[in-house]
Amino acid sequence: MNSFRTRLTIIMIVMIALSVSAAGILMIRTFKNNYINALEDNMVRQMQFIAAKMEWHDGGREELIRYYTDEAKELKKFTEDRITFIMGDGSVVGDSDYNPLEMDNHLTRSEVAAALKDGVGRAVRPSDTMDRSMVYVALRVDTLPGEPYVIRQAMSLQEVDDSIGRLTFVLIGGLIILFVIAALISYQIAQSLTRPLEQITTVAKRIKNMDYRARVKVQKGDEIGELGTAINAMADSLQVQMSRIRQNESQLESVLANMINGIVMIDAGGQIVLMNRRAEEVLGYPSSEWVGHHYDEVKQQYELGQMIQEALSTKEHVREEITFYYPEERLLELNLVPIHDNGEFGGVLLVLQDVSAIRRLERMRSEFVANVSHELKTPIAAVKGFAETLLGGAVKDEETARSFLQIIYDESDRLNRLIGDILELSKIESRRAPLMFSPVELEGFIAKTVTLMEAEAARKRILLKVDVEGGLYVEADEDRLRQIMMNLLSNGINYTPEGGLVSVSVKSRDEDHIVVTITDTGIGIPKKDLPRIFERFYRVDKARSRSSGGTGLGLSIVKHLVELHKGSISVDSTLGAGSTFTIELPVLQ
Repeated sequence: MNSFRTRLTIIMIVMIALSVSAAGILMIRTFKNNYINALEDNMVRQMQFIAAKMEWHDGGREELIRYYTDEAKELKKFTEDRITFIMGDGSVVGDSDYNPLEMDNHLTRSEVAAALKDGVGRAVRPSDTMDRSMVYVALRVDTLPGEPYVIRQAMSLQEVDDSIGRLTFVLIGGLIILFVIAALISYQIAQSLTRPLEQITTVAKRIKNMDYRARVKVQKGDEIGELGTAINAMADSLQVQMSRIRQNESQLESVLANMINGIVMIDAGGQIVLMNRRAEEVLGYPSSEWVGHHYDEVKQQYELGQMIQEALSTKEHVREEITFYYPEERLLELNLVPIHDNGEFGGVLLVLQDVSAIRRLERMRSEFVANVSHELKTPIAAVKGFAETLLGGAVKDEETARSFLQIIYDESDRLNRLIGDILELSKIESRRAPLMFSPVELEGFIAKTVTLMEAEAARKRILLKVDVEGGLYVEADEDRLRQIMMNLLSNGINYTPEGGLVSVSVKSRDEDHIVVTITDTGIGIPKKDLPRIFERFYRVDKARSRSSGGTGLGLSIVKHLVELHKGSISVDSTLGAGSTFTIELPVLQ
């Protein structure tokens, strides 16, 4: 912008300089011409006065030369100019500065010829005798009979030039002062014109750099002011639009970042252009290794590449379930959805959904149904079989009938407990069994719970050991907490050989959490079974579980109850050496 201001200033100064120079030259030339014309008019008047007052003589040439030369010299004293007397034939008969005898005939001189013809002749030309430019004025005098005389007065042009030079110097000085003033005014005008443009340019650059709060200060209503107003309106519009775009982008980024499904966008050329955080977690690669690369160039499972190629070539929806082994084994449902923009194919959208948990739950549900059916079928079959036997006549044998009826009673009791546990687990899982929280003093609570299990432990000569840190309280549902402890103690007693040990330890982990540990010296749990130990109807030793009277739902109920108390449960076991169940509960709910 400064260069534009400089150019505008220079243009204005040059135009002013040219105008002032042209005006100066014209004024000087006009002044010079007017000055010379004034001199010539003055010289004419002087010669007319001389002609009127002078006595004219006639006679021989020498006498005339002597007379007119003396007159010329005498007149020069008054006029300070060169005076020349010329006869009608052009011969010089008197001159104030030179010898007339040595001078040429002046009939051809322009001023003399014009004087003889018109009465007055004027000329500016170099002098043949004085070798410099002169101003000549000639006057025809007809006072004597015969040929007329011509009086010529000559003034050196040097004097005229000196006078004009002095005037020119003053004029040039005035013009220079005028030029400087005009230049300053031009600069100020250029600055006043360019300053709003500079401001507009600065604001436009800030807008280009996405600073949409920049505004032009409009001071005038001229064209530049209208331009500033238009820039401000454009900035307002851009600010609103960019705010909406940023809001939409933020919402889109938030949606993509927090989606439970992985999203990968691939353009029509196979270039990966977008990948959300969930996709990184599912695929096991950061977006920096995928985005901006062709899908063939990135590390991926072969089946995935084939699906992408199929979707790009067919431009149709492709769905498949594939097992991925990196970064961990999981089952993924892949959906490749074609993208169309204004009717043109724009690529595909890869949606990744981890269905491992869903399939595992479906499998667990299927197993649960099968297990329930199996668990119900056994006691029902036993009841039915012994009932048929009794109906067939065995009822007459009192001892046999009593034995069969006892079996029917035991099986129906087991069936009742199984149905009860199923209903209990269903209520817990659906949260239809609200917990009644209250402060529980753990030392007395554990002592009472262990007392309830002492008879069962005594039958197998199992020692129950208790280690409870004094003064501990926890906010919990006391009945449900006792159900948790009794289930775990019962399991420990059932799966510990005679003469073993089951210990209970309760300690505080910190001010907000307590840790309950139940350890036995039983048969232990194989490492492969540990991840599934809390599943419904899952048994490590199925035959022994049934003989112990268990339903296979105890640990599942325990896990759900612990989670309802916002706690966690874990198990650590060594086959043949025993198991340790660790429960961590918050002190306050």
